[in-house]
Amino acid sequence: MNRSGAVPGPADDQEFMGQAMDEARAATSHGDVPIGAVIVRGGEVLARARNRREHTGDPTGHAEILALREAGERLRSWRLSDCALYVTLEPCLMCAGAIVLARVPLVVFAAPDPKAGAVISIAQVFEERGVNHHPKWRMGVARTESEAMLKAFFASHRAEAAD
Repeated sequence: MNRSGAVPGPADDQEFMGQAMDEARAATSHGDVPIGAVIVRGGEVLARARNRREHTGDPTGHAEILALREAGERLRSWRLSDCALYVTLEPCLMCAGAIVLARVPLVVFAAPDPKAGAVISIAQVFEERGVNHHPKWRMGVARTESEAMLKAFFASHRAEAAD
């Protein structure tokens, strides 16, 4: 485990993505899309969050936004320049923008989001020339598990709507 203060390397990805997956599973208990996020600094988890839009009625209640807020409060700084964000689905435009603004240097996401993802899918926010920070990213850790959880969630909601 990386305890040096540097952002985690690929060897740490399974552990931290596993914690994000735990958060994603917990989101379904209150009817939210199963997306979880964890922010890590120097091998320590600073923040854990899950989607809470349905639970709170807050349109910004995405796992990434909530985790960024918690980490910023814990560090008493909006600059998360020595942290890594683990999230179970590719961040959307809002979340990718917030990640850039928070100066997060690394984002690890499990699965792409072809409908709303803003890292590689519908936009490439981290690659935009006009932004002042360009996070590095990795994809694929726990991808199969994340995609299966999302498919099951949406299939269940479609079945409930049909009843």
